[in-house]
Amino acid sequence: MTLGTWLYTKFKGQKVGEDDIGNVYYRSSRKRAGNREERWVVFAGESEASIVPPEWHSWLHHTTDEPIKAQRESWHKPHQCNLTGTEDAYLPPGHDRMGGNRLVATGDYEAWSPDG
Repeated sequence: MTLGTWLYTKFKGQKVGEDDIGNVYYRSSRKRAGNREERWVVFAGESEASIVPPEWHSWLHHTTDEPIKAQRESWHKPHQCNLTGTEDAYLPPGHDRMGGNRLVATGDYEAWSPDG
């Protein structure tokens, strides 16, 4: 966090809440374009937008007036940030970094033809 953001948060920010990751969300009474209040997040770690959970994302973007805590079902996975470009990114079988060996075509593919 920059010094300017820290000062602005300290003097103008009103804490709204915190998510499970530790990010803290603020609002200001100052109005912006469209007569909307300012809203921002102070990240617990690295400033990475993809770690903001959906309920807080909708609040930050003025989709909802208050953050809606989504009810978690037993089958829901915890929120995970975008892993693209990291060592943990998904690589399909046959990707160059996975050895580059693709499965042999089985011959069950039939190309579509406009003639019928």
